[in-house]
Amino acid sequence: MSPAPPHVAAGQPGSSSLRHDGYWWHRARTELLGAVMTPHLAAPRRTLDVGSADAPSVGWMRGEQQHVSLDLFPEGLRAGEGVVGSATDLPFADATFDVVSAFDVVEHCADDTRAVAELARVLVPGGRMLLSVPAYAWAWSDHDVRAGHHRRYTRPALVDLVEGVGMRVVRATYAFAGVFPLFAVERLARRVRPARPGDARLPEVSPRVDRALTGVCHAESRILRRHDLPFGSSVLLAAVRPGRSDRS
Repeated sequence: MSPAPPHVAAGQPGSSSLRHDGYWWHRARTELLGAVMTPHLAAPRRTLDVGSADAPSVGWMRGEQQHVSLDLFPEGLRAGEGVVGSATDLPFADATFDVVSAFDVVEHCADDTRAVAELARVLVPGGRMLLSVPAYAWAWSDHDVRAGHHRRYTRPALVDLVEGVGMRVVRATYAFAGVFPLFAVERLARRVRPARPGDARLPEVSPRVDRALTGVCHAESRILRRHDLPFGSSVLLAAVRPGRSDRS
């Protein structure tokens, strides 16, 4: 796993979805996550979403269970279910949750092994861990620096990380494969002409392009319900904590 370049800058608090409400990528990610992760929810009694300062992306997780959200920043946390805290020092007892999710969170942690170990610690035996991370060290750009990332991952690297804390991976796939050529071109362009300091804007798209991009991702979500993809700008993973549980 390749580390980020030195002097990684801290990003703005919370998910970029809070500052770019309705942006096509965030809407598409919600659909892709739901397509891959929903089958691994089972029937949980208690769920935890870490990094919940973009709560709209996990609406598909909500059901009758007790749902807890955690983030370093209060923006985006719902009153009555939000907890301010760190992914590397979760303020919960061992074996508390049936499902723990962390979507585009682990790459923000300097010690990603500790973060994943904490997610595993608060899972009941048989509980499920759901993750997403950005893909490919070669795609590192000024965007990652501004976002406060420490690294990007390959699918094997994320699998090794999760298995290293004793979890059993049941699915790992790339996502955003349909728009991957555009992603690659955009990242290479950033190397030639990085954004100006302080410019945290996402690439603007016209309504027509927005519809085209979301349409491609919608078609991809249908594929992901049944098949893994060999490349993409994100890695999605579901894993189980070994052991039996009487709570799921």
